Amino acid sequence: MSLDYVKFSSGFEKFMPKEYRDMVEHGPFGKKVSVSQMGSFKEVLEEHPMCAGCAMTLFIRLAMIAFPNPEDTITVGTAGCGRLAISQAAIPFVYGNYGDQNGVASGLSRGLRLRFGDKPKDVVVMAGDGGTADIGFQQVLHSWFRKERFTTIMLDNEVYGNTGGQESGMTNRGAVLKMAPLGKKFEKMDMLQMAKVAGCAYVATVVPNNPRRVESVIKKAVLIAREVGSTYIQAYTSCNIEYAIPTDKVMEDAKNVENDRYQFSEYITDEAKQFLTERYGYKEFLPKPAAPAPGLPKA
Repeated sequence: MSLDYVKFSSGFEKFMPKEYRDMVEHGPFGKKVSVSQMGSFKEVLEEHPMCAGCAMTLFIRLAMIAFPNPEDTITVGTAGCGRLAISQAAIPFVYGNYGDQNGVASGLSRGLRLRFGDKPKDVVVMAGDGGTADIGFQQVLHSWFRKERFTTIMLDNEVYGNTGGQESGMTNRGAVLKMAPLGKKFEKMDMLQMAKVAGCAYVATVVPNNPRRVESVIKKAVLIAREVGSTYIQAYTSCNIEYAIPTDKVMEDAKNVENDRYQFSEYITDEAKQFLTERYGYKEFLPKPAAPAPGLPKA
């Protein structure tokens, strides 16, 4: 949980694998990198066993580039496709039992604050819609009500993609899946509204076909969670296998879904706006100058 853990012990550099040396010398640790620089540095997530064309993996990759301080970040996950990629990244990963990831993250973030005091140690939960909205729903909601200071990211592929295609609470009404042949009978859960009601300081929806927007959302959420309280991001990350989306059409599908029902949205409390402005210089939240009165010349 610091730059020290990625550095070479004295005298051991020449014995380390090339991939490790590349990560130390050309990785993002201790630097400020952006999605616009992809390809010019070694990312913390490069290899993974996910399906070809997986939008979830692209989103996870973008999210990890966006982490403000990857060397001071721990990710927490649970059963599901996402953990197959998250666990391959060159940052610490805690794999909880199914659905308890927000409980694990609550204890972890509290313990890190006790251990390291004012030095930011970010905890980021990344789990699928099944682990977040279904099996993990109780712990997710209670962590929000308690204002636990970490970020929860739902990797919403709108299906149990890892276990054969069952419907989840986030599956759209009427969707027909391999293990839901009669179609889902009720509406998709409104986790965004529940996050707001539960007191999250920042809530956003995003799709992976706009890397700069993903980066902006992730950075804000992680920074706000350091001091203000819980933050929540809901990301559409299609399962191209269960929904039969051709590999070369995954980004086209993301754009169509964004236009249809997954438009970008961002909710941020006044306290969070003030925090970002005063601590991290976010000028977009500064008060706008008053408009001149009608009939008076502009200054």
